[in-house]
Amino acid sequence: ERGALGFERHYHVTDPFIRRLGLEAELQGHSGCVNCLEWNEKGDLLASGSDDQHTIVWDPLHHKKLLSMHTGHTANIFSVKFLPHSGDRILITGAADSKVHVHDLTVKETIHMFGDHTNRVKRIATAPMWPNTFWSAAEDGLIRQYDLRENSKRSEVLIDLTEYCGQLVEAKCLTVNPQDNNYLAVGASGPFVRLYDIRMIHNHRKSMKQSPSAGVHTFCDRQKPLPDGAAQYYVAGHLPVKLPDYNNRLRVLVATYVTFSPDGTELLVNMGGEQVYLFDLTYKQRPYTFLLPKKCHTSGEVQNGKTSTNGVSNGIHLHSNGFRLAEGRAHVSPQVELPPYLERIKQQANEAFACQLWTQAIQLYSKAVQKAPNNAMLYGNRAAAYMKRKWDGDHYDALRDCLKAISLNPCHLKAHFRLARCLFELKYVAEALECLDDFKGKFPEQAHSSACDALDRDINAALFSKSDNAEDKKGGGPIRLRATGRKDSISEDEMVLRERSYDYKFRYCGHCNTTTDIKEANFFGSNAQYIVSGSDDGSFFIWEKETTNLVRVLQGDESIVNCLQPHPSYCFLATSGIDPVVRLWNPRPESETLNGRVVVDMEGASQANQRRMNADPLEVMLLNMGYRITGLTSGGAGGSDDEDSSEGQVQCRPS
Repeated sequence: ERGALGFERHYHVTDPFIRRLGLEAELQGHSGCVNCLEWNEKGDLLASGSDDQHTIVWDPLHHKKLLSMHTGHTANIFSVKFLPHSGDRILITGAADSKVHVHDLTVKETIHMFGDHTNRVKRIATAPMWPNTFWSAAEDGLIRQYDLRENSKRSEVLIDLTEYCGQLVEAKCLTVNPQDNNYLAVGASGPFVRLYDIRMIHNHRKSMKQSPSAGVHTFCDRQKPLPDGAAQYYVAGHLPVKLPDYNNRLRVLVATYVTFSPDGTELLVNMGGEQVYLFDLTYKQRPYTFLLPKKCHTSGEVQNGKTSTNGVSNGIHLHSNGFRLAEGRAHVSPQVELPPYLERIKQQANEAFACQLWTQAIQLYSKAVQKAPNNAMLYGNRAAAYMKRKWDGDHYDALRDCLKAISLNPCHLKAHFRLARCLFELKYVAEALECLDDFKGKFPEQAHSSACDALDRDINAALFSKSDNAEDKKGGGPIRLRATGRKDSISEDEMVLRERSYDYKFRYCGHCNTTTDIKEANFFGSNAQYIVSGSDDGSFFIWEKETTNLVRVLQGDESIVNCLQPHPSYCFLATSGIDPVVRLWNPRPESETLNGRVVVDMEGASQANQRRMNADPLEVMLLNMGYRITGLTSGGAGGSDDEDSSEGQVQCRPS
């Protein structure tokens, strides 16, 4: 039996199945948007909640409606969950009427109604280790915990985000780690995702109540509602510094969905207004804020990932805050030649780059990087492709690749120069100047190249502009992490937690998440081999987890796909959105040659979504109404100015 489970987990979602994924059935029964889906543990029941305030329980394997009931809510249902250890008898719903209802499906009755929240309830979370217990996240900024065993049947506040972020903060989503139910992840307004230790919070509260001098510490308790170590924050490293720009363009960042990988070691976040991010909870890394390395003197030519002799230098290693110069003198090992099949992939990527097919080049380089993770040249080349494409977050990914290339080969010429350009594009102007000066010192023969001169002019123009004099961005201080706007009231505890945030491991691009705040992203496969996400263009996107490459786009709704819930043990996916139906997807028979739901031009769809995310909000509204907007640019979006055309070979051509 153990062998069968391992086989199932490894093979139930495979690449051939993904390529054959298509529409199996549409479940009709709702009369409004279907905002939430939930499988039971066995996978033989599927529950759905809708704007029509009804919940329906389906037999999805036979496409049958088993039960439909009005939930007693007076507004849209946003979340539905089966209570663990209830024999699939108890169902919990949360809705826009600020209420949480508990239903007994066997008698089709609402048995408990909780009205403690003061704003829309967006998500419910449950955990097998906590029977009769569940949690809710609402737009009043509160995370509440419920225990159905209590006689009073009341809830208590587990986490109050308003004590940290002010009155305007809204909690949008939450989830419990499936392997360790003591850990709760919370997504809210803003780019930060929070991970809490529930047990530590409860122990802290108990100790405060048991303390004989509890009354004396009431004020301190109010100021310090969570114990040290009970919270850990995660953020895509480039987002805090981008917030002012996004705010000026009325572009809202909000975590619309969070979920753990099946083994509990990774956290996936669908960041509204941006991309999908995966955070590694085991091998954590700090955001790559820049620390300038000292001069690197070499003996032997080691440039662009190639070595003619064994160069010796002070090796630069990745550091928690970027990279630093290692103490002592380190041996720079020559780059190992790529195996023939990877060399072919690299050449294909270089050809795509030459044809300005940036995304294709990035995907090919990523495929090679997965197989050869210690090859500096591949990172340097992928960085160049990111910098050319200029989608949201591309310059930060390019900076990460440059740092990785330099850590593998401290004298990688192009990576050093691209690093300076990335810093400039990311608005770290003073650091970019230092990096460029350092580059000129290391590689004097390039000091007066057209690329260097062009970047030098850009940097100096920025340094003397009024906008750059208004704010000093050097050093990674709190100014980068502080929210802007009315009543933000960011506490000092919150500032410390933000400063200690960890960066992402992978980023997934192509979808658009700006119109709704319930859009999901999920792991697909028991080994989390794939990532799936809904999109504002009515499609859903499937990426390979490890390469981040987009492998499949399917049309899932006439307007917007919000929900994607993979079956617990089959290659079977349930989706929903604005249409009043639930759609079921599985691998279609090989005899079916036509799949009308496939979006063939994945690159075109991705580019259109990048333009949509960077469009004026009025234009997006008109697009959603069906009008054609001619003012949108046709090139890759991302909000960055075009680079100087006289870059020179040092930056633009891959090695």
